[in-house]
Amino acid sequence: MMTITYPVKNGIYVNMTNRCPCACTFCLRQNGEGIFGSEPLWLEREPTVAEVCESIDAWDWTKYEELVFCGYGEPTERLDDLLSAAKYVKERYDTKIRINTNGLADLIWNEKTAHKLAGLIDTVSVSLNATNREDYNRLVRPKFGPASYDAMLAYTKDCTAYVPNVVMTVVDVVTTPEEQKRCREICESVGAKLRIRPYES
Repeated sequence: MMTITYPVKNGIYVNMTNRCPCACTFCLRQNGEGIFGSEPLWLEREPTVAEVCESIDAWDWTKYEELVFCGYGEPTERLDDLLSAAKYVKERYDTKIRINTNGLADLIWNEKTAHKLAGLIDTVSVSLNATNREDYNRLVRPKFGPASYDAMLAYTKDCTAYVPNVVMTVVDVVTTPEEQKRCREICESVGAKLRIRPYES
């Protein structure tokens, strides 16, 4: 039985793919089969949009406040399917929708993609993780190479025109207070908010 959706605090998380263009040194996938007590998140195959929607429908939405596209992979690897599922949810439930992303969708699809989120996504949370290209490449190890850092920043800035709430995150254990201060400045420069998140082992 595949784990397509799973609860975390006040949200339901959607695990649509295990594909990711990054190999972050701190990635939670390195620690085990699942997170936050979930069932294993490694997929036998990618679920169809219909299967994703069926799994979403199985939850009691009076108990949850948010739907989050975030599993053991980069959700924008399946951007069109993600947006189809988001549209389904928006038509049926009064809930906020968030994407947790590495911000490399434009490189994945070789085109600008932020505009596609308009009207469907309430929050985009982008992993910033570093204050410069060199540290980013060392920590995140993106398959797209040196272009990744600037592409991630450009994508985040684009999102601010189409998504009400845009956040950038850094992990506390891999950044110093000085780096976190610089990250806050970077966020302000693109119109996003900074969130320093704890490393979840």
